[in-house]
Amino acid sequence: MFTGIITDIGQIEQLEQRGDLRARIATSYDMARVDMGASIACDGVCLTVVNKGQGWFDVDISAESVSKTNISDWAQGHRINLERALRVGDELGGHIVSGHVDGVAEVVGLRKEGDSTRVTFRAPEALARFIAEKGSVALNGTSLTVNEVQGRDFGVNFIPHTQAATTWGAVAVGDRVNLEIDTLARYVARLADYG
Repeated sequence: MFTGIITDIGQIEQLEQRGDLRARIATSYDMARVDMGASIACDGVCLTVVNKGQGWFDVDISAESVSKTNISDWAQGHRINLERALRVGDELGGHIVSGHVDGVAEVVGLRKEGDSTRVTFRAPEALARFIAEKGSVALNGTSLTVNEVQGRDFGVNFIPHTQAATTWGAVAVGDRVNLEIDTLARYVARLADYG
């Protein structure tokens, strides 16, 4: 489990297609304190550390994960949001994030609002009903509050701190982003379907 509070920006150093896709990710995490087999959210995708060294770790990514996320867009030098798994006693500053991406949303609009940036996303049709005004979503692993919803489109405001501490400072129209809907929204919809 994660909180959606990004704690590092990693960079893809290598991608190698084996049976699965192997990615080497550069990080500022002290990898001596990260166990083999630990979970790290990489742009919101929960991945397992399979090898590590000073300033880097490797993950294996299944074809299923590649097909459901924006990982197919990764290339050497690509920057990604990182978060280590939640530990008992950690502050829950965002919302409960599983690291199980539901689909890919697209950036369809950008505009400045004071020092902040308002970004409009388009959700896949099947996921749009789970996104609610003032509800939570995780986008590329970042816990965010939805400002407004209009059909499949929804808006999020990025304050300067979020833009500086994550990869969101470089967002552009056309970007494909990993979308994880709020777990509570998933269960409420399920109950409504069968209530």
